[in-house]
Amino acid sequence: MPSPQSAETGVDCFRILFTLRAFEADHWADQMMPPIPLNPNHSRIGARQVSVMRKLGLILVIVIGAGVLSATAVAQQAAPPAKPAEQTAADKATNIPHAYSGMYTFLKEGEFAQLTVEDDGSITGFVSRYGEGTSDKGAFLDQFFKTGKLEGNKLSFTTEIVHGVSFDFKGTIERGEGKNPGDEAYFVLKGTLTENTSDVNKKVTSHSEEVAFKMFPEEASPTAVPRK
Repeated sequence: MPSPQSAETGVDCFRILFTLRAFEADHWADQMMPPIPLNPNHSRIGARQVSVMRKLGLILVIVIGAGVLSATAVAQQAAPPAKPAEQTAADKATNIPHAYSGMYTFLKEGEFAQLTVEDDGSITGFVSRYGEGTSDKGAFLDQFFKTGKLEGNKLSFTTEIVHGVSFDFKGTIERGEGKNPGDEAYFVLKGTLTENTSDVNKKVTSHSEEVAFKMFPEEASPTAVPRK
């Protein structure tokens, strides 16, 4: 529906047009009327004719302008309000940050990352993975997020250090192959994962790789199976 400002602008334009048309009608009457005779009686008759013609011209302009304004006002009132485009369930889910919450695959089969978007927009979660050290090899370790940030679909998080290992992720949350919310891979975490490993001498070694972690289906729950 046209805004009040646009309607007022239209009315102002029509007012200016009325004024211009009125001057044109007045000028037209001067041009079209024959010269007024010198005879005083004829002079009075000619002047009266000019006055009548000018009035008729002004009335015609006003009538036409009023009709245009009325038609414009009726059209504005009759125009139905614009309806927002209907969103599918998939579109609605994509636009809600909370829909990003869920379990995603991690580096190895049986490992996963839990991501939760809190009400205040902050990110919490953890990574569950198999240990790789001599003392924890094959054990299932949970590493909670130390920091997490979500801006639009841009995601970053850093885990706590567990047994000398921590993870940094920087990337995006994107739509995946899943067709409907709750399907496997409806969302995918794409970006760079950096694994930081510190030895007994506190020396840190970092290894980065490009990853794509798929969301688990809604009805499924990952099961940790100890490696042999």
